[in-house]
Amino acid sequence: MSEVKLMVLYPQPTDTEQFANDYKAHVALLHQKMNIPTEARPYQITTFLPSPTGDAAFYHMFSMPFPSIEVLQQTMGTPEMQEIAADAVRISSGGAPVVLVGSDWV
Repeated sequence: MSEVKLMVLYPQPTDTEQFANDYKAHVALLHQKMNIPTEARPYQITTFLPSPTGDAAFYHMFSMPFPSIEVLQQTMGTPEMQEIAADAVRISSGGAPVVLVGSDWV
């Protein structure tokens, strides 16, 4: 298997304004701990919008590619990534975030 994606889905927050503020600080922590230059965005952040049937089950999705499952596993095992993961749980006021790993279907 080649490239894989780490995806983190955040449930609808209890306070969207507070989540937005917390999430900005969370992304800054990611940049700091993983030595990502401020101007770089090697990830995507998606905010889900309401559909005709109501709010989406999730509010936000973070998606970041890794060259292989081995690199992802190695990265996730670092103390820095463990701190980032703990912070993701802390800011997710609507319930624990859901973490998924996948690859594009070709």
